[in-house]
Amino acid sequence: MTPAGAHARHAAPGALALGALGVVFGDIGTSPLYALKECVHPHHGVEPTAANIYGLLSLIFWALTMVVAVKYLTFVMRADNRGEGGILALLALVPERMRKGKSGITAIAALVVFGAALLYGDGIITPAISVLSAVEGIEVATPTLARFVVPITCGILVALFVVQRRGTGGIGKVFGPIMILWFATIGAMGVRFIARDPAILLAVSPLYAVRFCLAHGGYTFLVLGSVVLVVTGGEALYADMGHFGRGPIRLAWYALVMPTLLLNYFGQGALLIVDPAARDNPFFAMVPSGAMTWALVALSSAATVIASQALISGAFSLTHQAVQLGYLPRVNVRHTSRQTEGQIYVPAVNWALAISCIALVIVFRESSRLAAAYGIAVTGTMGITSYVYFVVLRKSWQWPLWKALPLLVLFLSWDLLFFGSSALKFVDGGYVPILVGLLLFTIMIVWRRGRTVLVRRLSAAAEAKDALLARLQRMQTARVQGTAVFLTSEPGRIPAVLVHYVEHTRALQERVLLLSVVTSHVPHVPLGEESAVENLGDGFFRVVVHAGFMEQPQVTERLRDALERAGLPLDLATTSFFLARETFLATYRGEMGRLTESLFSFLYKNAGSATIYFGLPPDRVVEIGMQLDL
Repeated sequence: MTPAGAHARHAAPGALALGALGVVFGDIGTSPLYALKECVHPHHGVEPTAANIYGLLSLIFWALTMVVAVKYLTFVMRADNRGEGGILALLALVPERMRKGKSGITAIAALVVFGAALLYGDGIITPAISVLSAVEGIEVATPTLARFVVPITCGILVALFVVQRRGTGGIGKVFGPIMILWFATIGAMGVRFIARDPAILLAVSPLYAVRFCLAHGGYTFLVLGSVVLVVTGGEALYADMGHFGRGPIRLAWYALVMPTLLLNYFGQGALLIVDPAARDNPFFAMVPSGAMTWALVALSSAATVIASQALISGAFSLTHQAVQLGYLPRVNVRHTSRQTEGQIYVPAVNWALAISCIALVIVFRESSRLAAAYGIAVTGTMGITSYVYFVVLRKSWQWPLWKALPLLVLFLSWDLLFFGSSALKFVDGGYVPILVGLLLFTIMIVWRRGRTVLVRRLSAAAEAKDALLARLQRMQTARVQGTAVFLTSEPGRIPAVLVHYVEHTRALQERVLLLSVVTSHVPHVPLGEESAVENLGDGFFRVVVHAGFMEQPQVTERLRDALERAGLPLDLATTSFFLARETFLATYRGEMGRLTESLFSFLYKNAGSATIYFGLPPDRVVEIGMQLDL
């Protein structure tokens, strides 16, 4: 999700729809590589008979229809925050009283944070299973090369993560055309086998799904854990809405993505009916072995790399949003494009994903085994999205209960069903994304809690301006030339770091700027609303700079612009920026407790430099140490 995306929405819908193919539909578009194969896997006890295939295809058709077309494209995507989507953007639509509490986070905000954390768990699996399932086509072409599948997969993943630091601007231009070729190819593959048995299209009837469920009883619940693989990219449609807008995403889905996906799934089904032995890998069995298989492996690998790239970029954006909203410590964010502000690279996230993905490939070694770990995280996020959307309908949009409740029931009937079926795979690998999600959730909650307590403690130590001036007169503090900028999270009072500085130096610059950077619950703050300057008298000025949760606050530039509009030019050569550098004692006497404060202290020490994060000139920054027990 990028600021450029908002501007890009002025482009032609067709061009935006083309761009959406790679970014938005990469994950869901590569599901045919493994989804139906997992549905007919022998461990489910479902043989690829005609009746079973018809039932599975019916379940797949209605899952795509109800979850993607109805839930996301028809309803949830209406809940945008100035054009941006995603679970954190959805939280911003919840009334403020419900998302902010005394402890820094409310129950519904914690639920959303947990949903966001689960997306990271899902994120380490998507590149691994997508690339691995594509490379496994080598086994179909030449079984003797099976031992090279894992090394080749790891090599592709290493290359993918290495090039991240160069940005995606250049290679992004070819994403759309490659994905058009991908969708056209899988659609044509499906048509070939549907033409041999057109009756397979009758599987769109929900009666076949009902018959399948009745025939297999409890096994149906197990099979649904594989059916869910066809919709695992559904959340991306909403999360990436800011790139392209609702219209182009819907156009791409209905004009190309959904038809070709269904053609391929139904084609695989027609193949399995006549050749049950193809259950080992029905996708690659749809083309003749030899050169065609190698060409399909190459195209599949390219498509899965694009799908992985979209998810990696999404993880960068999600991390940036979480930092801006105060749920994660500052991280090093590098902008990889001069033209597109939203193209960013986060080294810490990139290499954490790289190590995790490669480790999963080495440990699980097969896409079928990885599929057992897939689905539980994203279905959990889908269920949370449904509930928060219901809260927005009721509390923000004032929908009556009789109108909003049926939607919640409809959405959760699928979300909870898929989540429950995926949860059965917990022991077989589903624990991986859950553990990752819980780890990140703990970090996000502790960081939010610690920041809240820290701000409250510093606010208690702050002073009113008149009290500080009286103190300056008593201490006979000298006012020297120059400008001092003190960053503070409490705009209304003199920050504790300023008081600390005066007590130790007995001097203060003649012009003092109390600068607060406020992150708004909107993606981007409109021009003309990003800053405000207030003259407090006696050389003191309060400056408030607003930034959206998807923006990188370049404080020096914004501060200069704000002061120039107020008739107060800024000379960096005579300006010093003062930052507080707290040290936490982590004793039992603190409000947070020793364990949680120790974790917060560790995160705080390892957070990215405030100087770099706020874009301050390093040679003009002074850090002042303070000891606190939270």
